[in-house]
Amino acid sequence: MGSERKFVQEGINTVQITEYFIKQLDRAGYGGMSISRTPMGTQITVFVEKPGIIIGKGGRTIRKLTTDVAELFNMDNPQIDVQEVKVPELNAQMMATRLANALERGIYFRQAGHNMLRRIMEAGALGCEIVTSGKLTGSRSRVQKFVAGNILHAGKPAEELVEEGFAIAIKKLGTIGCRVRIIPPDTEIPGQFHTVPRTVETEVESAGEAGFEAPPETPPETGGGETEDETEEPEMEEVKAAPEEKAAGKVAGEPDEQRRMRGDVLEHKHKGYDYWHPVNRVHKREVEGAD
Repeated sequence: MGSERKFVQEGINTVQITEYFIKQLDRAGYGGMSISRTPMGTQITVFVEKPGIIIGKGGRTIRKLTTDVAELFNMDNPQIDVQEVKVPELNAQMMATRLANALERGIYFRQAGHNMLRRIMEAGALGCEIVTSGKLTGSRSRVQKFVAGNILHAGKPAEELVEEGFAIAIKKLGTIGCRVRIIPPDTEIPGQFHTVPRTVETEVESAGEAGFEAPPETPPETGGGETEDETEEPEMEEVKAAPEEKAAGKVAGEPDEQRRMRGDVLEHKHKGYDYWHPVNRVHKREVEGAD
């Protein structure tokens, strides 16, 4: 029974220390604490947004804070360490305090809740849940929730992976409770899986190694025309070159032959015929006689 009372008393002391730090370190942006008991004393690590306010000029403020904690909560040799929070949007206690301050300034609860939720998710959180309860608009109290992403509600993962912060907004009609729960980025949620995208390049390379050739790429229009002209030109030259030699050697010596230039083509007309034809044209009679 004595050990049970001891653990209960330690839990009560932790809650009282947390409430004390929330009141004293409000201007510094209190974001939570962790207590570790060692043989040399009690190590208290405080997470804040502005460490300079807690330390004070020459460490005067932090020494006074250490003395108050030792006297109020009966701690032996407490040592307070101050750590700066790099991303305040991922700290649940800081966001709960900011939401409570916004409600106290008169900002509409839906606007304040959605703005806070958007800032938390833009900072990279995997999930967030904001719960405001109290006299929000009328004389009756009600609960309003703002949820985004994945959030855990029960079990051991919900206790270990989810950060939780709570703050109270005091208004004329009554108090409004603000609870913020955040799942930080790079948190491995149980039962979550990721799909691996297919790599098309790897499949094409493996197919080429196995002996299958990839379909040829269609050449551009300009390049295709040039290649066709280059391949056709030598054939035309070979076909024309042979008749020119034969015609030049056999037609040049014919008697009563008339010649004329028609454009760039040299034409001639044989005796007894009324039509003109190119000189380079193969003469049927001469080819048969040659055979």
